[in-house]
Amino acid sequence: MSLSARPALHRNFHRLAWFAMIMTASTILFGAFVRLSDAGLSCPDWPTCYGQATWPQHVEETIGHPAADIRPLETHKAWREQVHRFLAGALGIEILTLALLATRRRRFGSAAVVTACVLVAAGIPLYMMGWHATASVLALLGEVILLVAAFRWSNSDLARAAVMTLAVVIFQALLGMWTVTWLLKPIVVMGHLLGGMLMFAMLAWMAWRATHLPITLAEAPKLKWLLRIGIAVLTAQIALGGWVSANYAALACGGGSLSLDNFPRCANQWWPQQNFAEGFTLWRGIGVDYEGGILDGASRIAIQMGHRMFAIVVAAYLLWLGVRLFRTPSMRGWAVALIVGLIAQVSLGIANVKMALPLPVAVLHNGGAVLLLFVMVSLLARLRAPD
Repeated sequence: MSLSARPALHRNFHRLAWFAMIMTASTILFGAFVRLSDAGLSCPDWPTCYGQATWPQHVEETIGHPAADIRPLETHKAWREQVHRFLAGALGIEILTLALLATRRRRFGSAAVVTACVLVAAGIPLYMMGWHATASVLALLGEVILLVAAFRWSNSDLARAAVMTLAVVIFQALLGMWTVTWLLKPIVVMGHLLGGMLMFAMLAWMAWRATHLPITLAEAPKLKWLLRIGIAVLTAQIALGGWVSANYAALACGGGSLSLDNFPRCANQWWPQQNFAEGFTLWRGIGVDYEGGILDGASRIAIQMGHRMFAIVVAAYLLWLGVRLFRTPSMRGWAVALIVGLIAQVSLGIANVKMALPLPVAVLHNGGAVLLLFVMVSLLARLRAPD
């Protein structure tokens, strides 16, 4: 039975899913803008900003608040961080709405979703009062309720996917909190980026399935496996890009310097001194301020070179996949979108290095990853084998 014929799927579900997907992409790009403009710690407390729901306009407003002892107010940056939190909060409400719509006809479905969200919401004021352990337990209980419910249900009415997406957005909120409280810890920053991409992919998949516009091909099963591999290698590259950004390694090869050949070579060398062991140490403890990075040059070069080398693998595979899709007449539009997106993404990556990471180009580079992910997830959701 088609999704459009299933009475359990709300008639507006697909519209809300598309809106939430667009909102997620916007939040990812704005988050990249916040991170790349060094505004990630501009509100040292969470979820408020120097104790305010919005953000202070003058330094005098922060006097006496504990956050002022951590970092002085920079108004031109604080608004960016707090607006990003507002966008994330609005997105959370949208995904909660999708989960409630998808589970409204499941036994105890709405009750499970509401109970989990109440537990998580109750933990926020407790966290602000310093009861961190209790708040963490409540958030964990909420996540467990959602995951148990999701795996008990089928996905015929997208209930499982919607509830798992809600679980992801709650964990994203925790990662956003840890990004601030753990002072831009690289593994958390990278995880926050991957969580955003995962939410985007899940919403895109749900939106297409709810819209029900299948592409029927005899070779659909094989193509879907090739797409899954493409999504896997792209995700690995996104993780490496997040690691580059979180460790401030984008210009490790001397980006923007007129005296250095920084691409395709690195600091005038094809294989400069590198420290992969130190560069890819994922956990370094808590309490270190990672803003600006703490690694030496050899470690940052290792991170940059790792991102470059795997980019060759990803580009080769996605180019081959695009050509493979182009040979199927009904896939040519998607193939062109994949190949053009890939060329644009590679060009933006090179421009970041050659032009010393200009903010618009760096943000667009994040957008390129979103576009490539959208193309492949869209095909994965729509392809069907003939009955």
